[in-house]
Amino acid sequence: MIKIKPHDIAFDIDGVVADTMSSFIHVAKKQFGINSIRKEQITSYWLEDCLGIPDETIKSIINQILEDPFGTKLKPIDGAIETLSQISNHAPLYFVTARPVQRPIEIWLKTVLQDVPPDKIKVLATGQHDLKPKVLKKLGKTFFVEDHLETCHNIHKAGLKPIVFNQPWNQGQTPFARIGSWNELRELLELT
Repeated sequence: MIKIKPHDIAFDIDGVVADTMSSFIHVAKKQFGINSIRKEQITSYWLEDCLGIPDETIKSIINQILEDPFGTKLKPIDGAIETLSQISNHAPLYFVTARPVQRPIEIWLKTVLQDVPPDKIKVLATGQHDLKPKVLKKLGKTFFVEDHLETCHNIHKAGLKPIVFNQPWNQGQTPFARIGSWNELRELLELT
């Protein structure tokens, strides 16, 4: 079993820390009257490939989540806050996201991680999945928790160690470590 030092790990946000798909389902229901979506139906990272709703509706919902995490009822994934708070006792928390805008999600993280000093929360918005390996190398991070399999492959090709956060859209065999919860991640961390 791998053991990870808190200084060596960074995190994706959507699908890892933030339960973005539940927020997506909430907005689809509330604003568009779409009541048929369940998280288990989201079997592709690219929502257009698995949901029978117009691309324009998907884009509208995603843009709302990107711009207003509070208004779209974005919630943390179970166990994320507790584990991240524990990690922050040993090292700053680094979040590397493909979101194109940083400020809204940074404010959200600093709000939900209220027990973590704000200066220990570092958010880097790359705007592109492909830039994550470069950013992680520059930060000196070895491990990265991610829900997007293509990004995991790119991180691996860069000589880093991705950890897949299990979601309905990233099933299938991979050579990477895989976790199903924040409790499972905690077991891999050296927090003493």
